Amino acid sequence: MTYNLNNLCKTAADAMQNAYAPYSGYKVGAALLCADGSVYTGCNIENASYSATNCAERTAFFKAVSEGKYNFIAIAVCGGKGGVIEDSPFPPCGICRQVMREFCNADFKIHMVTKNDIKTYTLDELLPYGFGPEHIK
Repeated sequence: MTYNLNNLCKTAADAMQNAYAPYSGYKVGAALLCADGSVYTGCNIENASYSATNCAERTAFFKAVSEGKYNFIAIAVCGGKGGVIEDSPFPPCGICRQVMREFCNADFKIHMVTKNDIKTYTLDELLPYGFGPEHIK
């Protein structure tokens, strides 16, 4: 499936503005592209206990899965203090990578949006030797 990368990245940047980040001030947005062409957004949602915080990427995945979507093509992610996209790539955390591994193939694309560029990696590049559903069958 071909898709408009710039639109996906803009959707992630728009989602970043909805972030609830009163503790870190660091807002994150994500836009998850499903195989059927639909897009689910997510933002980080912080919590005073910190461990109950949810990342933008997982928010997008959980929204999509809760609506019956299980096939994904790519995700765009961006972040920055005060909702301003940073100059350097914003990689998903390890927990988000593990959630991606649950639902995505090794060639799933992760687009990290910076102020002036987009860095693209596959899930396999960011999570080599990932633990997946096939390991517990």
